[in-house]
Amino acid sequence: MSKISPPSYETKEQVLEWIKAYQETEDKEAQTNLVLNYQRLVESIARKYSNGKSYHEDIAQVGMLGLLGAIRRYDPEFGRTFEAFAVPTIIGEIKRFLRDKTWAVHVPRRIKELGPRIKSSVGVLTTELQRSPTVFEISEHLDVDEDDVLEAMEMGRSYQALSMDHSLDSDSDGSSITLFDVIGKQDDGYEKTDQRMLVANALSVLSEREKQVIQYTYIDQLSQKEAGDKLDISQMHVSRLQRKAIKKLQEAILAAGGVS
Repeated sequence: MSKISPPSYETKEQVLEWIKAYQETEDKEAQTNLVLNYQRLVESIARKYSNGKSYHEDIAQVGMLGLLGAIRRYDPEFGRTFEAFAVPTIIGEIKRFLRDKTWAVHVPRRIKELGPRIKSSVGVLTTELQRSPTVFEISEHLDVDEDDVLEAMEMGRSYQALSMDHSLDSDSDGSSITLFDVIGKQDDGYEKTDQRMLVANALSVLSEREKQVIQYTYIDQLSQKEAGDKLDISQMHVSRLQRKAIKKLQEAILAAGGVS
């Protein structure tokens, strides 16, 4: 990524005066002056990450939150200028937003973070083996479970969903055909009773804590950290319970004949 060239700012002394006023008294005028002074910097960083996408405004707003966080935490005794402290803070906030919020479906953070590692290891292993690596070889290289590799590879396809209005083609009279036009419909009640019974039986194999983890992370779509806070346990403990619960559910469903 090319180096970000900051625009012209007020003097260092003036910036430090505003930061001090905001940190000590939450001076709104000082905050406004700082935001206006660094608005162009935030915009320039946001443009590099949005790349002209429709969510540029969202990224710019997240960048502003990063700027405010930098203003609250900056200490001149760090030995760096405010700009040098603010830029990585703003970038970090934007990267967290892109990692956590731009997926089309809820995906556990460990799976999101595993994706780039898989991509890198595939390149390394392909060079070493002179062929595409197997899932087992990737899992061995990364020292992770094969199931996690498969899940990450599958979830990587869900990064961005197509709109139902997405144009696929045009018919003979030039009218646009959308994704909605080609998706079939199914009776809402079809096999609903059997599947409900199957899921209910599968859930019965879980402990109460495992049920809570599944409820929070998959149904309520909380992050593992948020689920951990509700249950008063660590994020790592939530992750272990989640994997254990999923394995139990898979085994219960397979034992019952599975679902199509």
